[in-house]
Amino acid sequence: MGDTKILAVAGKGGVGKTSISSAFVRLLAETYPDAKILAIDADPAIGLSTALGVEPTDTLDDIRKKIVNSVESGAPKEAIEILGEARFRIFDTMIEEKNFSFLAIGRPESAGCYCKVNSYLKEVISLLADEFDYVVIDGEAGIEQINRRVMEKVTHLFLVTDPSRKGTMVIDTIKRVADELVMYDKCGAIINRVGNEEAIKYINVETAEVLAYIPNDGEHADNDIKGLSIFDLPEDAPVIKGAREALTKMEII
Repeated sequence: MGDTKILAVAGKGGVGKTSISSAFVRLLAETYPDAKILAIDADPAIGLSTALGVEPTDTLDDIRKKIVNSVESGAPKEAIEILGEARFRIFDTMIEEKNFSFLAIGRPESAGCYCKVNSYLKEVISLLADEFDYVVIDGEAGIEQINRRVMEKVTHLFLVTDPSRKGTMVIDTIKRVADELVMYDKCGAIINRVGNEEAIKYINVETAEVLAYIPNDGEHADNDIKGLSIFDLPEDAPVIKGAREALTKMEII
């Protein structure tokens, strides 16, 4: 895999994983302007593109469907060709910004299992790792992608929670499963949306070092509503400061 650093952001839904993932992309781009950085939106809720100010047209699931359709329509030769071209199709699907590339997993139209697109995502992560210096993955809510070993080659695992007991229990579970299934080098937790300093002593994360406590940020919430991206936030915005602290403690910047 070379020296590529693969940063995965995991946790329960609604705790701000996407804000932190986008802040990581911004800070890596600012710190290493010559580095090749890939942001992967692996959450079917598709929020990372908005946070980064990009508009994807094709997704990984679109590529997967083309391969499946060609197999089902009885064109095996074409299917083999498409599999051979998968890597080029993936690069075509990427959005190239000035200082990072972006790829979305997409949202399968049929409800239910994401197994197929997750297994495809796993191959894509392996395929692309050597092409980039840094890969930031905004993971889906919960534990599924860890359980299915989609994230098995991650180098840095960031567990994000809000101060709720449910949130901290989810990241403790993710950590325990990741210890068995993920070959990570480093892992740490980020507590997001902390109401006040007093609340910190009641937050209990059993399985990982807490890298940063990020206070509630009304301005960032307003930015989200206005459709502004992470790049529109000031340097001293809490999510930027917290993300910087986490990356520094993990010795990434």
